[in-house]
Amino acid sequence: MKTFRPVIGIVLVAGALWVIVGEQMSGVSADAVVNAPVVTVRSSTAGKLSMPKRPLGAHVDKGERLATVDDILSDTTQLEDLRMELANAEANVARIKSDLAAKHTQRDAYAARSKLYRTHRIAEIETKLKFARARLDRLQPDAQSTETSATKVAQTAPAAPAENGPVTQAREDVALLENALDAAKSGVYLGDGYNDAPSSEQRGALLDEEIAALEADLTEAEARVKTLDARRSKEQTRVNTLSSSQVTSPANGIYWETLQADGVTVQRGDPIMSLVDCDVSLVTASVSEGVYNTLKVGDSATFKLASRDKIYDATIARLAGSGAARVYQTLAIAPSQKHLERYDVTLLVPDLKSDPDLDCPVGRTGRVFFEHRPLDFLR
Repeated sequence: MKTFRPVIGIVLVAGALWVIVGEQMSGVSADAVVNAPVVTVRSSTAGKLSMPKRPLGAHVDKGERLATVDDILSDTTQLEDLRMELANAEANVARIKSDLAAKHTQRDAYAARSKLYRTHRIAEIETKLKFARARLDRLQPDAQSTETSATKVAQTAPAAPAENGPVTQAREDVALLENALDAAKSGVYLGDGYNDAPSSEQRGALLDEEIAALEADLTEAEARVKTLDARRSKEQTRVNTLSSSQVTSPANGIYWETLQADGVTVQRGDPIMSLVDCDVSLVTASVSEGVYNTLKVGDSATFKLASRDKIYDATIARLAGSGAARVYQTLAIAPSQKHLERYDVTLLVPDLKSDPDLDCPVGRTGRVFFEHRPLDFLR
């Protein structure tokens, strides 16, 4: 037992020394701060700026309205011209529709007259045919006796048979009237020296041609109205965009800096305010030259916030080296002079954004560890 006591003592001392040296010699940053990109919000048009009062550090959501720019001098000449052309085109459509309604009314009137004419024309022919058949029936007995006498005379003397003129004429009248009745029922009116249709029907046919032409004009006019209305709508949108522009937040973040005062006149592209983009979780740290030369982009690391025990996984995203002031021009937290004298490292820490206990912790400090330490299992 006395033999093992010195050995155990040596092992414990060696272990303690290993822990102390391992903790002190592991790669660790001199300082580290939670950082984020700064987004500059600019005006999309020229005009008078209207910004609601908002305290610095206030949270803003993506798409939230930040300000309004009104331009009372926007050019509306093209819009007014399109409105006038559209009004003229709509008036033309109304005129064509009115003409069509009048033509349809006339066409209906002529159709009614044609129908009435057809009815009475058929009745007239039927009446004539009725009396013609009656006249033929009266003449036919006399015709039979005349034919008998003519036959006897022909047997005694060689003479030409006598023609019965009235019966033949009656039969011709009946045949012609029957033909005229069939034609009238088919819509064709026979007669000497005039057309096969009444003037009302002829006028109705001309009106049908005029109605077809007006319907074609109406289709063309309505298409023109549709085209002009689409152009007017686009121009109205353009004028609205130029005359009153809504400035919205491009990201979820916090109100960082005011660059223009409320009520001033701004030009297109002028910066209005700055926002910190809280959707991007960065940690900027400085390390010694020895630690820096052992790192490469993509290496894993851990980050610990000051006064918090939770450890966050991190990944090296950029190695900017010494004097890296330029890379901080678009970041919220600028480096100190001592930071610039060391070697700059930027890390991505996505768990900072998803931690419910942290609300965009830009500016909070901590330390970054690039190697495993002997007491990590206790942490």
